[in-house]
Amino acid sequence: MPHLTLPLTEVLVVADCWQTAPGAEAVIQRAIATAADAVDADIGEAELAVMLTDDSGIRTLNSNWRGIDKPTNVLSFPALQPAAPPKPGDAPRMLGDIAIAYETMRREAEEEGKPLDHHLSHLAVHGFLHLIGYDHENDDDAEAMERLETEILAQLGIPDPYADRERMD
Repeated sequence: MPHLTLPLTEVLVVADCWQTAPGAEAVIQRAIATAADAVDADIGEAELAVMLTDDSGIRTLNSNWRGIDKPTNVLSFPALQPAAPPKPGDAPRMLGDIAIAYETMRREAEEEGKPLDHHLSHLAVHGFLHLIGYDHENDDDAEAMERLETEILAQLGIPDPYADRERMD
């Protein structure tokens, strides 16, 4: 069932390298709107931010927050959710923040022979699902998250990003 209201997604470009991907914001907005519409989660009247950064910026975030001193493609930072229901006049609820690194995303897309916008859509959907509670800490959770990502991406006309990967059975 489609949500009546989708989360407000603010895209912040903080690294100049993203200038070579002028359609990135529209790709991200469409991917997150499609993901939000596909999930059964309380996300209406909420906000999230997507920071488009570079490998240096995401490496700093990865090191500071996860203790992993290397760049990665996407990081998600879910916001703590209020215990009480919202009252009229309250500020919109924050779902959290997503950071996407340009160089890593571009390199992965090239290595996998995927259009840049397909891989960017996948990373935006992946990051969004983390914000609403999905993870891939164990095989069952990873399989459920990947299945949902694949369904959402199919709605965007994007092939299964996991199709070429060897299944570990």
